[in-house]
Amino acid sequence: MAKSPSKSDYSSLELNPIDPKDQGPETLLEFGNLYYSRGDFDAAEIRLTLAADQFFNKKNFDRYLKCLNVLLRIYAEREAIQDINSTKEKLQDLVLKEGFELNSKTYYTLGICATYKQQLDLGLEYFQKSLGIALSKDDKEDMCYAIHGIAIAYFMTGRFADALKEIYNLQVFFQVLPLTELKLTSQILNGAVLRKQGRHEQALEVFWECYDSLREVKNLDVYCYLLYNIGSTYHSMGQFDLSRTYVQLAKRTVDPKNFKQLAKYIDKKLDELGIKPNEDFDLIFNVGSNLLTERKKGKVDFKNQFILLDLLHLFLKTPGQIYSKEALVKKIWTQDYDPRIHDNKIYVTIKRLRQLIEPDINKPKYIFRSKNGYFLNKGIKVLLEHQQ
Repeated sequence: MAKSPSKSDYSSLELNPIDPKDQGPETLLEFGNLYYSRGDFDAAEIRLTLAADQFFNKKNFDRYLKCLNVLLRIYAEREAIQDINSTKEKLQDLVLKEGFELNSKTYYTLGICATYKQQLDLGLEYFQKSLGIALSKDDKEDMCYAIHGIAIAYFMTGRFADALKEIYNLQVFFQVLPLTELKLTSQILNGAVLRKQGRHEQALEVFWECYDSLREVKNLDVYCYLLYNIGSTYHSMGQFDLSRTYVQLAKRTVDPKNFKQLAKYIDKKLDELGIKPNEDFDLIFNVGSNLLTERKKGKVDFKNQFILLDLLHLFLKTPGQIYSKEALVKKIWTQDYDPRIHDNKIYVTIKRLRQLIEPDINKPKYIFRSKNGYFLNKGIKVLLEHQQ
């Protein structure tokens, strides 16, 4: 079995720390795409929105469309229907007021949005429109995306033989086009179709090939979908322990805020496997990986801030227990309390922890202060996971 990609594989990109408002549209688009690929949708949305505005003001509608296409994918993953509709209105205005024709990639993206909303006939219509435009322009890359979309629509409507036909058509293109990520997602779809046809061993063979390819495609979304599909295949084969292993790994990795539909699929599969989803918990902390998930914020990245992690773990183990300043200094810093040194240090550390985990820093719901010290609200629901 291939080694699982580490979390650092997906977070090692050195992204530009400059204020987005001080960047030009090309830089904003580039870094927006990078943030999107690693699943940081908030940062991606800020940059892509700014880039789109700048491109529109310059009447550079080709680049404007590139921004809107990625924004639409973000909104689809988040199931942000209002944002999808608002963006579609912008596209309509572009066509009506500027006389600009939508390209193949935009129709493909609209098709993806439609399938996420279970509008499968409309999705297929968009994908076929995308293919027609790509063929008319002899754009082979756009042809690949359109064919991939058609395969998705066929898969979701149960036309598995037709889906496989489209996937196999793509193999010819992939021999000459370096579309690594699309090739991988098409392979995962191929495995999913084989699973639906009951060809489980073949499906697993495809999935393990995809697993090896993840070193080239560092995309958390793709990684989670692959884990989910492997787990689903083992479930279909009646190998429930293996199924739980991979589906639970997908659960611990997926960001439920940004990848809502995938998170729902995973929770449904866990329910089928007799495992209660973790949606009922306010805070979920994996002791082995130091990964925290907050109900509204999703994954919380501590970026190796070990003092904050130690403080968090202390509170999570003993909700409601009040820790005096003396106790905190002894347990966290292993020092004797000195108010001249430690009062400000405790205040700043508690504030930083709140900024990371509180959905609303002005109305904290987790960490409270009493006259005797600090404590974690015992009324919240906490889950400590010990899986590695």
